[in-house]
Amino acid sequence: MTSEDFFKRIEQQYHNELPFVVYRKPNKSDINGLLQSHNELISIKDFTEKGFVFAPFDDLETSVLIPFDGSEVISLSSLMPSDIGITENKKIINEQEKQQHIDLVKKGVEAIEAKDFKKVVLSRQEHVLIAETNPIVIFKRLLSTYTSSFIYCWYHPKVGLWLGATPETLIKIEGSQFSIMALAGTQVYKGNLDVIWQDKEKQEQKFVTDFIVDSLQPSIESLNVSETETVKAGNLVHLKTMVSARLKTDSTLKDIICTIHPTPAVCGLPKEEAKQFILKNEHYNREFYTGFLGELNFETTTAPRSGKRNIENRAYAVTKKSTQLYVNLRCMKLKNNTAIIYVGGGITANSNPESEWEETVSKSLIIKNIL
Repeated sequence: MTSEDFFKRIEQQYHNELPFVVYRKPNKSDINGLLQSHNELISIKDFTEKGFVFAPFDDLETSVLIPFDGSEVISLSSLMPSDIGITENKKIINEQEKQQHIDLVKKGVEAIEAKDFKKVVLSRQEHVLIAETNPIVIFKRLLSTYTSSFIYCWYHPKVGLWLGATPETLIKIEGSQFSIMALAGTQVYKGNLDVIWQDKEKQEQKFVTDFIVDSLQPSIESLNVSETETVKAGNLVHLKTMVSARLKTDSTLKDIICTIHPTPAVCGLPKEEAKQFILKNEHYNREFYTGFLGELNFETTTAPRSGKRNIENRAYAVTKKSTQLYVNLRCMKLKNNTAIIYVGGGITANSNPESEWEETVSKSLIIKNIL
């Protein structure tokens, strides 16, 4: 399938108001698509389903599935570099929005000082009028600009149209092996990764890593926690730690997801207290922002390594279930001629409200620069 045919097929699906998702994994060239043959809204029941899952921040709300069976599966091996350039957006500050976010952060810090919780992630929306309303054009710009992120365009006529370029993996499971990313702390990228991190950011990262390790202990064995490193995502840098392990035989994917989502990286700690504070005080519905999305129970086949000694083993390829889920950050919802952009940051006892506001402005540019 040519690039032109691939994107024409997606646009046809969109104009027919039928659900689809098109996406590219981090540092990969293949672009994949699932095109649902009807407009029924299919919900996840127990995470044994096979397809592409789109899950909201609030784990009590419904997660949506674009099923593998009954959908057209299309792929494109690579995309030629686009000549659609990005523009540096000027920081146009809405003073009312700024004060509202600063007040929200202050309220969060006060709750932490009152020992209501240790950390909370607080966010806001920005509404941006856009001239380009074709989601495929915006998707192509994301593909050309952010090669190390998970890039997606997701649509369901009964839910809405979302696009994003997220730097954060929630979880990857292949057979019984799994890994999970702890990503926290944010600074503007200034040309190199030789970054000095403050205690606030180090503490934020430790909260996320410790929560993941402690929460998963009953379900896993042979745990390994990597060194923490600085990684670049768009115009920002973050602290990243990888946790990998083997699942116990009686552990299920649903158990794991329900245990870790939403993580302290997008919600807070303790989880339930932070979540209730967010639902009560943010004064808008996050919907799928800070939820998760990705391939659920896809099948992957691995063959033994080739070589003279095991040529006869090549016939014994192993097929395993593979799940790769990403946290829905750096995303937007398109509605008519408006892009609704979602940005936030982790708040601890050491947070400075003005600095937290500036961090959300920097994060918003990742999406605004390609609109």
